[in-house]
Amino acid sequence: MTPATSPTAPQIVLGTMNLGTRVDEATSFALLDRFVERGGVWLDTADVYAFWNDPAGEIGASERVLGAWLAARPGVREQVRISTKTGVRGGLGATAVRDAAAGSLARLGVEAVDLFWAHTEDRATGLDETVAALGALVTDGLAGRLGASNHTAWRVERARASAAAQGVAGFDAVQYRHSYVVPRPGAALPDSGHMLLGADAADLATAEDLTLWAYTPLVNGALTRADRALPDAYDHPGTTARLAALDAVAADTGATRNQVVLAWITTGGHGRTGLAGEQAVGPAWPLVGVSRTAQLDEALDARDLHLTGEHRARLDGAA
Repeated sequence: MTPATSPTAPQIVLGTMNLGTRVDEATSFALLDRFVERGGVWLDTADVYAFWNDPAGEIGASERVLGAWLAARPGVREQVRISTKTGVRGGLGATAVRDAAAGSLARLGVEAVDLFWAHTEDRATGLDETVAALGALVTDGLAGRLGASNHTAWRVERARASAAAQGVAGFDAVQYRHSYVVPRPGAALPDSGHMLLGADAADLATAEDLTLWAYTPLVNGALTRADRALPDAYDHPGTTARLAALDAVAADTGATRNQVVLAWITTGGHGRTGLAGEQAVGPAWPLVGVSRTAQLDEALDARDLHLTGEHRARLDGAA
């Protein structure tokens, strides 16, 4: 059973990638309990999370922890929404999609997920086949909605056109790497498979009213943690200017850098965003991964942060 209504205003999403591997089960349960206690709704996972943290390279640890937590908390399924993904291993062919969905549902212990993502592109499979397979998940009641993660804008729109022609559900959500600070244009990202939000994708999301999810909004803790430096790709004068703007707004509001970034992302309406060029980016749903309750509370407290027009002008004007 899922919540009766779907929240439409952007919310902070709890990313559960490291639950079950770097974060043990007891801590995972405590974080999930706290998230629900604080009014959090959306939980994000994937079938492959986090095989790179597992000594045997096994997939599914995050989904299994979520499944164990749901089983131990009768009734909590009605309070949360779950999104999962597939495609990194096995591609997006019809059989792969069907089998991956079955595996995810079994590990989660649920009859359906609320949002099922194509995690990455699979250009070795015909797009019509992928669209049909994903659409069948919605038709069969195994997924409520569909999203495209790390897909070029033209592929998203071509897939949506294919879905309309086939009479099946299509993508109504997109997911990209997006933060207030951005890498140098053309610089290699430090994380494999990540795709930055660009102007075309931002424009498509706004024009077609697609829900926009933003992952790695806090750059893996590098905005605030002295023990985590920003990756080399972010070493340029624009980052210096933006960090100075973040510090100024944080000082004025009494918030942290992280909280200012999350408030900036969830409320949208800002202009230049690095590789997004001059294209304004609408409100987005930031995914936040945490390992401690204090980190979770810091992120959720950002929901109460109000950025004034002056704050926005300072943030958006930094280049």
